[in-house]
Amino acid sequence: MAFPDTTIMHPRSSTRLLPLRASLLSLGFLALVGCSKDGPPPAAPAPLVGVITAQPQDVPLKRDLVGRLSAYYNANVTARVSGVLLKRLYEEGSEVKAGQVLFEIDPTYYRTMLDNDLATLAEDHATEVNDRLIDERFRKLLPVGSVSQQMVDNADAAERSAAAKVKADEAAVEGARVNLSYTKVTSPITGIAGEQQVTAGAVVGNGTVDAGAGGTLLTTVRQVDPLYVNFTISSAALVTLRQAQSEGGVALAAPHDVKVQIALPNGTPYDQLGTLDFSDVSVNSVTGAVNLRARVPNPRHELLPGMYVSLNVDLGKQKGAFLIPQQAIERDTVGAYALVVGKDGKVARKDVQTTDSYGNDWIVTGGLTDGDQVVVSGVQAVHVGALAKTSPWTEPRQSVKPAQVGSASESSGSPS
Repeated sequence: MAFPDTTIMHPRSSTRLLPLRASLLSLGFLALVGCSKDGPPPAAPAPLVGVITAQPQDVPLKRDLVGRLSAYYNANVTARVSGVLLKRLYEEGSEVKAGQVLFEIDPTYYRTMLDNDLATLAEDHATEVNDRLIDERFRKLLPVGSVSQQMVDNADAAERSAAAKVKADEAAVEGARVNLSYTKVTSPITGIAGEQQVTAGAVVGNGTVDAGAGGTLLTTVRQVDPLYVNFTISSAALVTLRQAQSEGGVALAAPHDVKVQIALPNGTPYDQLGTLDFSDVSVNSVTGAVNLRARVPNPRHELLPGMYVSLNVDLGKQKGAFLIPQQAIERDTVGAYALVVGKDGKVARKDVQTTDSYGNDWIVTGGLTDGDQVVVSGVQAVHVGALAKTSPWTEPRQSVKPAQVGSASESSGSPS
């Protein structure tokens, strides 16, 4: 029968292990004591952010729009009598004065008509003089009974008839003179004469002697100093502005005080300001917009009728708004917001309302209060509820000043 091998440790071996165990426990205790003296790692310092102090102010209320230029006066030069066009007496594209002769129509027929009417007038005038002498003679003979009353009455009637015919002849002569003068076609206004529409040798007019309305178009004269710029603003935007004015948030300028800054097609600002001179009282049923028109000086003829230009319209002032640098306004699914540093040094979020910009700043109309420390630089380094250290933010030198830049377009996106 086999028995299991049983090992019995000698008491001396057990005694030898006790000092070793005690040493290990001492080392572990010392390690724990050392760790407790070092403590947790130090917290990271609060990030430094650049802030501005939000202060309410009155901001120019501007809109970026698109308009089209048109001539201040636009006069069609037409033939008022029929005839053969003899020649053009102006240089196309040059400036002409009111009353300057531009074209000449063959005057032969109209000069002949005038001569004929003058001859008829002279003949009838002689008849009138003769009838007047007869009437005077009969009146002297009537008292002595040499003529009858009937003869005197007939002489009076003949004289009056001759006088009336002379009046008609004088009117015919005047009409013939007018028609003859119409053979020299003059400019009705001072302006730039355009390209001639009919060449020399063509028959112009409406086919009758009195070629009034409907005569052949010869050219067009446009007055281009000043010019009109026609543009529109949506009826919804106009209603919003007027409601804001009634609530005191906006001060709209009087129509004739509204200034318009034009930018040329190449982006260069035009050096002459325009003034609003017309605002329609109805909404266009097709576009849903209100038609507006401004008058712009054009002394050097840089602007041309028909040209499309962008324009910045100063409609008044936005009261109590905050100008906040664009990089300080963030946007998420909730909307536009800004981060502010409170008096306790902690970062907080404030939802804001803004629809327009002025220069490099957003115009904030709601969500901020006077004195808020708005974070402009270092936005990405902080989060809501965390501590932040502030320093005043200064605009970089290369930034464009607000006075040199217009507002955001009414149709462009905004962070609101």
